Amino acid sequence: MRKTVISFALAPLFSAFCLPVWAQQPTKIRRIGYLGSTSVSARTQAFRQGLRELGYVEGKNIVIEWRRHEGKVDRLRALATELVRLKVDVIVVTGVGDLRSAKEATATIPIVMVVEVVSSPVWRKTPRG
Repeated sequence: MRKTVISFALAPLFSAFCLPVWAQQPTKIRRIGYLGSTSVSARTQAFRQGLRELGYVEGKNIVIEWRRHEGKVDRLRALATELVRLKVDVIVVTGVGDLRSAKEATATIPIVMVVEVVSSPVWRKTPRG
């Protein structure tokens, strides 16, 4: 009887030791699909910096699949479809054409549009001061 009581009393203690092991399992490396027009721009640099500030580092806890059409809009559909085939977790687009192509390629992967606010027509019409 005493052994049974001791084992019941120690069970929570042993399970508490197991919790840190479960919490330290490696996190899944997330895949971001980036569909844009240019290879290197202030926009892509800002995107990388913003991710770093949030604790995401390429090759460590995220992989970015860069797909650039270099202004050749006829390549958009193929590039968007390629990102879907790679099973990225999210697709980041930089323009309306990119957005349309990504939306046509998937109905299940979230799509995020990055916009330069200062050059946006909405920003130009917004009163300041």
